[in-house]
Amino acid sequence: MHPRTIQRRQVAAALVFAPIVWRSARAQNAAQRMATPPQTEGPFYPVSLPRDSDYDLLRNGAMTYGRGQPAWVDGSVSDTSGKPVAGAQVEIWQCDEAGHYHHPGDGGRADPAFQGFGRVTVGADGRYRFRTIRPVPYSGRTPHIHVKVKLGGRELLTTQLYVAGDPNNERDFLWRRMPDPARAAVTVPFVAGSDGLQATFPIVVAA
Repeated sequence: MHPRTIQRRQVAAALVFAPIVWRSARAQNAAQRMATPPQTEGPFYPVSLPRDSDYDLLRNGAMTYGRGQPAWVDGSVSDTSGKPVAGAQVEIWQCDEAGHYHHPGDGGRADPAFQGFGRVTVGADGRYRFRTIRPVPYSGRTPHIHVKVKLGGRELLTTQLYVAGDPNNERDFLWRRMPDPARAAVTVPFVAGSDGLQATFPIVVAA
């Protein structure tokens, strides 16, 4: 076969293959997920961590909290490529059913049976789970749960989790000023399950 014929066929094959390579690169870029948007820590992060700070906020030492709507909040921590961030610590804190935090700035009025703060370390699958209550509104704020993610000595994310469909959302200054994609990333439904309400909150960080 003439060398020029071989060259023409090679060029033609390259032109056919080039769009495939381009589409593959575009698909890889599209697979990059949006990082969970950060939000303010707020004034009520614990001054000192409670002695009981495990996954179950409805038990504080020997006391059991019986108010509010029990809820499971679970999800995963992954990076923007979808890889689980093994070893990350997830912290949550929130007010009790009466709208009070375990914090001196809130007058120490929180129910002592409500743990109010929890922390778990995720495994290789990046999964986490907390038992708590559906968050409630208090003066000036819609229901929300504060969330913080750490890895080693680094703080990867501080944000807030909101309840989808709550009528207070539209009046909340922090929720309202977020663009729609950011709202969607931090607003999840709390749906009835066999063991209380269930909310799933996937967390994406730039690890």
